[in-house]
Amino acid sequence: MIVRTSRRSAAALLAVMLLLAGCSDAEDRLESTLRSFVDALSRGDAPAAAALTGDEAAASDTLGRLFASLGTDVGFEVTATRREEDSATFTLAATWKFGPEKRNEWSYTTDGTATAAGDDWTIGWNAATVAPGLDQGPLSYSTLVPQPAARVLDRTGAELLTQHVVTLVDVAPGINANDVNTVAALLNPIAPGVTPASLSADLAAASGKPVTAITLREEDLAPIEEQLAATPHVTLRPQTRLLATDRALTSPTLAGLSDLWQQRTDAAAGWAIIAETAAGAQRVGGQDAKPVGDIAATLDIGMQLAAEAALAPLTTPAAIVAIQPSTGDLLVVAQNAPADAQGPIALTGLYPPGSTFKTVTVSAALQAGQVTPDSIVACPGTENIEGRQIPNDDNFDLGDVPLHTAFARSCNTTMGRLAVNLPPDGLTKAAAQLGLGIDYVARGMTTVTGSVPVADTSALRVEEGIGQGKVTASPFGMALVAATLAHGSVPAPTIVAGEPGVPDRTPEPLPSSVDEQVQAMMRETITDGTATQLQDIPGLLGKTGTAEYIDDQHAHGWFVGIRGDLALAVFVSDAGSSGPAVDAAGRFLRAIP
Repeated sequence: MIVRTSRRSAAALLAVMLLLAGCSDAEDRLESTLRSFVDALSRGDAPAAAALTGDEAAASDTLGRLFASLGTDVGFEVTATRREEDSATFTLAATWKFGPEKRNEWSYTTDGTATAAGDDWTIGWNAATVAPGLDQGPLSYSTLVPQPAARVLDRTGAELLTQHVVTLVDVAPGINANDVNTVAALLNPIAPGVTPASLSADLAAASGKPVTAITLREEDLAPIEEQLAATPHVTLRPQTRLLATDRALTSPTLAGLSDLWQQRTDAAAGWAIIAETAAGAQRVGGQDAKPVGDIAATLDIGMQLAAEAALAPLTTPAAIVAIQPSTGDLLVVAQNAPADAQGPIALTGLYPPGSTFKTVTVSAALQAGQVTPDSIVACPGTENIEGRQIPNDDNFDLGDVPLHTAFARSCNTTMGRLAVNLPPDGLTKAAAQLGLGIDYVARGMTTVTGSVPVADTSALRVEEGIGQGKVTASPFGMALVAATLAHGSVPAPTIVAGEPGVPDRTPEPLPSSVDEQVQAMMRETITDGTATQLQDIPGLLGKTGTAEYIDDQHAHGWFVGIRGDLALAVFVSDAGSSGPAVDAAGRFLRAIP
């Protein structure tokens, strides 16, 4: 059958098809406009987005300030469109990213309108279409720190590190000579290094930029704040910082504890998007800060201050590290000012340990079955051992004596002879049993114990047996050796309570009785050996050490000791002998309970 279409029906059909085509074309233009709008917003292009709105000037200004404040790490998309002839509504979804590693996300949806103008569509300008609260005022991002702020406490619960308000004193170029003199005169009593000459030199080196002359605590700023603020080209900038509650504390561990505090504070921090409205600040997005607990450090403030006082008279770099053998807790990590200038030498400085290493040598010899503490050994004033001439200090000669006497009097010739008869890895293994040469990853601090390479020649074994050659140790490493001898096994070094250090490998355990045998020899060092000036300290065990470096005219001084549940190492650079280290140990031990 043939179907015929009348002219009237054909005209009606054509009209419908044209209407549908017009609708489709209008919808395409609407979708294109919306797509261009969200694309411009997503790339932070304020002028391009504003050009698609009904109020380009207002939109450009508002969007420009928005992107300047919140940044441009944002993505927009159209999730729904509803069109009615010459008008339409749409829904936007947006996600902004902020903060460290862009972990903080602000996601929301908003609604907007669009109208047709001829063949084109225009976005109705409403700031709330772009972000909640933007129609009420400019938006800003801020971090919300945990409240109350965490503290770092010492082992007694006393405050070690807390937040303080400090003020940076900035001096800008253009300041005249008289005002430079005024600023220097105000600051010099607090910081003697600040002088008119130093300020002028700092400004000259700053290439036209302001310099921070000093950072002041509140109590230092208060008496001079008014005068500084009134000085032209001087700006005071308050900041919040984590500082030692007692400004006398300068332990290198404070940096690691501060870093840990910052990590935990950052992880717990919240954030907020604030609209600055006519009625005041209004939060329109964000996340509350999480509670954060105090950090319990193992340091003892009283012991730390005593150690710093014990080191203060020394003019060369010096350090004291004290460990509690039963727990591995670090009680003291102290340095004097010359050491601070070189870095955290107490924890990572590597030096030849000299005769303090004889604790390792006798441990290895006892385990090898070469000797017992009562074995009679030779202690000549000097001896050629496998081609290496080994002298005792000032060539003292004891003749034939028990091993414990040779140890207490620090006979190099005896120890060199013991070492040469050990296997190549004998000293390496014995050192590892005492924690030396093992590295630890401990939260809150970075440490290095030392290195005891395998001695594959007899000459190298002789050198290593007296703590020279290629053997190195840090003050921390030698304190760990003393703590291991006191404990019978290597305690896990710890600076944050409950978070012990993890070793990079597990050495063989120290055989039973070896620790007690070495302890007895260390006791004799105090009662009748090289550290008799400390015999007034009850129950003290020790070993002195003098370690040559560069040539025989330069030597570091060492002392390692054990007193009850306290093990320590004292290091004095370029001391010439062990005397300054022994004296510092005495000042420290006599000052603490």
